[in-house]
Amino acid sequence: MADITYKNKINRIRTFALSLIFIGFGIMYIGLLVKKVEWLMLIFIILGMIAIVFSTVVYFWIGLLSTRAVPIICPTCEKPTKMLGRVDACMHCKQPLTLDKSLEGKEFDESYNSKRS
Repeated sequence: MADITYKNKINRIRTFALSLIFIGFGIMYIGLLVKKVEWLMLIFIILGMIAIVFSTVVYFWIGLLSTRAVPIICPTCEKPTKMLGRVDACMHCKQPLTLDKSLEGKEFDESYNSKRS
C-alpha cells in the first residue's frame, strides 16, 4: 500500500504564493540578462512584477481564508492547527482531520470538500 502524505490546504496555498515570488524574481533576472534588447528586458521585468503582484493577492486571499478557518487542536500531535472545509490535514503532523461526524472512520479523500459529496 502506498504511503500517502496529506497536506494542509492553507500551507499549500502559501507555498504556491511563495513560489510565485521566486518565479517573478527569476523572470526579472532573465530580463536583466537580456538588457541589450530593451523591449525584451521590459517585457520580462513587467512579467516578473505581475507574478509578484499576483503573489501578494494570493497571500491576501489566504489571509482572509485563514481568519474563517476553524481552529482546532490536533488529536495526534496536540498542536493548534486550522481546518478549511470538511476534511483537511494537520499543519504539523499531516494527520487527516475532519469535524464531520458522518466522515469519521472513512478513508481520507479531499473530494469530500466539494459540494457534490
